[in-house]
Amino acid sequence: MIARARLLAVVATVLAGAVGIISSTQTWLTVVLNDGAKHSLAVAGADAIPVLAPLSLAALALGAALSIVGLVLRYVFGALALAIGAVSGILTAQVAFARPLSSVASTVTTATGLTGEKAVSDLVLRIEPTLWPAVTLFAWIVLVGAGVLTVVTARRWRGSGRKYTADATTPASAATGPAASRPHDAIDSWDDLSRGDDPTAR
Repeated sequence: MIARARLLAVVATVLAGAVGIISSTQTWLTVVLNDGAKHSLAVAGADAIPVLAPLSLAALALGAALSIVGLVLRYVFGALALAIGAVSGILTAQVAFARPLSSVASTVTTATGLTGEKAVSDLVLRIEPTLWPAVTLFAWIVLVGAGVLTVVTARRWRGSGRKYTADATTPASAATGPAASRPHDAIDSWDDLSRGDDPTAR
């Protein structure tokens, strides 16, 4: 059960970060201009929320490192994942539901050359969201859940450092106990590869 919790926390954190990175390049909002012809402009996620890509990269890095760190860093990384998910979720929800003018201002200014809140506001007829803000918001909810799961179960995860020590001092034929008898999971296979062992050779 704890092995599943660890795997779930790692996979959920990595997936949330990956969705955030992909989403940052996709169209989040369509701006219809009040220019007679009603031209439209596409606003990418990274333009709507400038910190979207950096926060997503941070979440992805946390997930990649979470499976190999010690107890203290598990708590730190879990708390960071929770914080990143909460902050990103709030910012994404604002864009998805409130659609503030600030989320499209830079795109409108780049396309038209107009600056200033009033000038941009007068030019924007309406702002229409795509599905990407909702998809990304769900990813941040998953990240928050992964952070909570990490903090709650971190102490019961098997320590990588102790595993490496046992492997270095104990012959494989002499390995006993729960750690030796339980099935390998995906995280264990990754740990084996990092030591130079090929788990597919078993």
